[in-house]
Amino acid sequence: MVTVANPLYDIVFKYLLEDERIARILLSALLKEDVISVETRRNEYSNIARDSLSIFRIDFGATIRKADGSEQFVLIEIQKTWVETETLRFRQYLGAQYANPMNMSAESKGIYGIPMVTVYLLGHRLGAIEEPVLYVRRHSYDYNDRLVTKGLPDPFVESLTHDSIIVQIPLLHGQINNRLDKVLSVFDQTRQDTSNKQMLILDEAAFEGDTDMQLIVNRLLAAAADAKMRHNMNVEDEYFSVIEKRDTEIMMKDAEIARQDAKLSEQGAKLAEQDAKLAENEAKLAENEAKLAENEAKLAENEAKLAEKEAKLTEKEAKLTEKDEKLAEQDNMLRTSVQMLVDAGMPIETVAVSLNKDIDTIKRLLG
Repeated sequence: MVTVANPLYDIVFKYLLEDERIARILLSALLKEDVISVETRRNEYSNIARDSLSIFRIDFGATIRKADGSEQFVLIEIQKTWVETETLRFRQYLGAQYANPMNMSAESKGIYGIPMVTVYLLGHRLGAIEEPVLYVRRHSYDYNDRLVTKGLPDPFVESLTHDSIIVQIPLLHGQINNRLDKVLSVFDQTRQDTSNKQMLILDEAAFEGDTDMQLIVNRLLAAAADAKMRHNMNVEDEYFSVIEKRDTEIMMKDAEIARQDAKLSEQGAKLAEQDAKLAENEAKLAENEAKLAENEAKLAENEAKLAEKEAKLTEKEAKLTEKDEKLAEQDNMLRTSVQMLVDAGMPIETVAVSLNKDIDTIKRLLG
């Protein structure tokens, strides 16, 4: 067993890939093609200077020997991070690569871009994807979703699209099933030294007879023995301890904000429920008021009709009283006439005949 520097650290990763032979070994394994030469292309990100999050980038120009013996020059962009990073940062750098005139093909006189492959080495998992290495490849289709192969690859298509390789380092668990598994095994974080996460403990016997892997292991051994390298790894740890503390504080604040939002949502729901009940009660009250107004209108109508009837009844009573008064007056006049005729000596029978009244009426008038 040997103790080597952990290549997840930016300074170690940079040191590892500065060796052109190791860069070819890693890229050949990732691309599953024969990378016969590589050159590190200049960019302002290929150092350990950082902004708010760690994204370490190295760009290569690689010559690949294809299966038919032809050679192709491609750009390979490697971005490595060991913390969860928003994809916007990856996209911004990718956009800068597309816009860089140096990445245009000299053979095409700057008309077409050099084909590009992006490699993402992630120190964190992607959702529910369980494959440690994910190949995202392009395919071209016609309108009817039939695969188009004739005329491809085409320099125009190659200029504007690219393939990607995504490596989820947390899913590297030491199971070596192919060449890539073997090369990436030196990134397997389950091999961390329990007392020092800056170091990995590798079984050198697993690489016996493999000169490529021995080269990688020896390079990592040299990094582990370099005092300046260890100092820079300590600087990275200090930096990320600050980042983790900041992220923890942000997470706690986010959690508190989420709790407050939940309470506000709950209160909002209760207020909405109360508002709904209040609106329902107001609707019922309005309905009752409308019914009351309707009843009051009917009552007023009935009272008006009753008043009209009472007025008619009063009018009838007045007419009846007037008739009674006239009858009483007529009765008095008749009584006076009867009395005068009787006083004059006229027999009652004769009075009754002369006044056209019956005997009983005459007697009643005489009283």
